[in-house]
Amino acid sequence: MMIKINIAANIVTKPILAESILETGALLNISQAHFDPTRGEVVAEITSDQFRKIKDSLVSKGAEVLVLDTPISRDEEECVECGACISVCPVKVFSFADDWGLEVDSDKCIQCGTCIKMCPHNALTLGH
Repeated sequence: MMIKINIAANIVTKPILAESILETGALLNISQAHFDPTRGEVVAEITSDQFRKIKDSLVSKGAEVLVLDTPISRDEEECVECGACISVCPVKVFSFADDWGLEVDSDKCIQCGTCIKMCPHNALTLGH
């Protein structure tokens, strides 16, 4: 399962992710991370059986943990298949088919929202 860990400014300099991993033994496959002085955000994959213990540990340290279970959707009427989403997606959700039509593999989606920001026709959304 994919999860997003949000770390607020007041704890972003503390090693809460490392502490939680050591404390629980849970293994995270981190696919995306962003840290700066104002916040931290990590998108990671974890097995369902390890989710509860890592979530409980992180929440007890002040983080927010969200399950990412709403992949990207495309409005086929609005999409002009320009490929802008292909070039920015960090996990290759989008590709061109042999006929140059846009293919979407929503199972790969980590819900980072990068493609939504880049779509010139606002044809991409999360949660629909």
